[in-house]
Amino acid sequence: MGNKYLSIFYHSYLVSGSASHKLAITIIQYSIRFVSGDTMELSARTLDPLTIKTDCLIVPVGEEKKLPAATKAIDKACAGLISRCLENGDTLGKCGSTLLLHEPGGLSAKRLLLVGIGKGAPNTQQFLKICRAAAKAVNEDAIKSAATTLTQIKVSGHDNRWAAEQLSRQFAEASYAFKKSFKKSSEKSSEKTGTKASNKLKRITVICTDRKSQQSSKAGITSGSAIASGTNRARYLGDLPGNTCTPAYLVSQARALGRKHQKISTHVLSEKQMAELGMGALLSVTAGSQQPAYLIAMEYRGAAKSQKPIVLVGKGVTFDSGGISLKPGAKMDEMKYDMCGAASVFGVMEALATLEPSLNVVGLVPTVENLPSGTATKPGDVVTSMSGKTIEVLNTDAEGRLILCDALTYAARYKPDTVIDIATLTGACVVALGSHATGLFSNNDELAQQLLSAGQTCGDRAWQMPLWAEYDEPLKSNFADIPNIGGAGGGSITAACFLSRFTKEYRWAHMDIAGTAWNSAGPKGATGRPVPLLVEYLLRRAESP
Repeated sequence: MGNKYLSIFYHSYLVSGSASHKLAITIIQYSIRFVSGDTMELSARTLDPLTIKTDCLIVPVGEEKKLPAATKAIDKACAGLISRCLENGDTLGKCGSTLLLHEPGGLSAKRLLLVGIGKGAPNTQQFLKICRAAAKAVNEDAIKSAATTLTQIKVSGHDNRWAAEQLSRQFAEASYAFKKSFKKSSEKSSEKTGTKASNKLKRITVICTDRKSQQSSKAGITSGSAIASGTNRARYLGDLPGNTCTPAYLVSQARALGRKHQKISTHVLSEKQMAELGMGALLSVTAGSQQPAYLIAMEYRGAAKSQKPIVLVGKGVTFDSGGISLKPGAKMDEMKYDMCGAASVFGVMEALATLEPSLNVVGLVPTVENLPSGTATKPGDVVTSMSGKTIEVLNTDAEGRLILCDALTYAARYKPDTVIDIATLTGACVVALGSHATGLFSNNDELAQQLLSAGQTCGDRAWQMPLWAEYDEPLKSNFADIPNIGGAGGGSITAACFLSRFTKEYRWAHMDIAGTAWNSAGPKGATGRPVPLLVEYLLRRAESP
């Protein structure tokens, strides 16, 4: 697979069954080292769930007290234990509910975890909830190995491959826990990343019914694990404190990615080089900081040079104080997450390097720090962008669009097929959509639908917002070609309208992840979104250029 962190092993052999038959077992096993530095093995096997030796067997139960086919034989072997639990439990069977049973009779497994799947066939979001609930329950106990029949249930609109992908993704993402800033303990952690697995789970087995489902599970585990690894990478970069994750630190991470993966090359522009290119908008944001700014370019080459690349542009403000237009003190610590757009680009590039799809992708990361000082840009200043357009800076806290507009202009140099920017751009998007959906804007309806569909498939959903000409009207200035903010209403839309003025040469989409990039509570931390959506979109593009 081109990645030392993803190893695949195939084993085929015969296991003696009863006198009347023999069961052919093929094991498809993955040894994956996640951002935590720990190794988790995911495998797909055709075997009898009654005889598998594991710390925990995970099976689905329905709210209607009708056991799925995958669970009936297990219930019979347990002398009706599962049926009795359903009859006695008021909530057992509801989507996402769990019940852990110790030492179930009739099974070789040490524990039996019942996971509720609700009524009928679960949909995309319900299945993701089911997998997350299972992963959480396993993590809360001292379980080192688990096996599951969850991928055997029918999910509305999806096949077995998809189910295996989502299950492996959810379990792998559940392995993430940020430990970089904590005092070293006896628990083993990664020196490189400062993270460790949140549990002791080392091995997960997806139980399949036949060779066909086994092969589809193999494909799902491969993609799901790679996406999870990229998502966890994005989460780790987002969770790092601002005094560690500086623009220079992101440069070091980009160069390390290029050294690690043969198909990725990294180039970095300094402030001097950006000044020579006329990137006055980007450089105006970093004027108050002692940390130098950079423009990072990571190029993944998976197809012929003649194939036009897809360019991802990730906002990389490693800390945003608001500049002279200083933010309120409450929750200002969360402004370390203002580089989550950049983090998602890193995560996508890592997933691509693992999966090696046949397409070309460029990851552009304009990265700066926005701080107030005697040299900082002031409200009312006029700066000149790389495009030549002049910009009146009415609010220095509307800085993301200033670094993005120069990066979007630079993106045209790649003669791209498509450009997608990802940014924690506006609080207005949080007001509009909350934390459930990413705001999506595009100058091309086909591109917008492709991204929306990719998000629906993987559960990393977006919602399309308008880019009507009426919203562009407030972007008028008496002193420059364009102001960096519009009127009081529709702030996420006027921000997108601002960016659209620099994207006339290509198909473009803007993803405002201000509401989806991190959670403020329960528990607090980066989400890694929209890495799953973007990887799903790119894999589809590789299959149908």
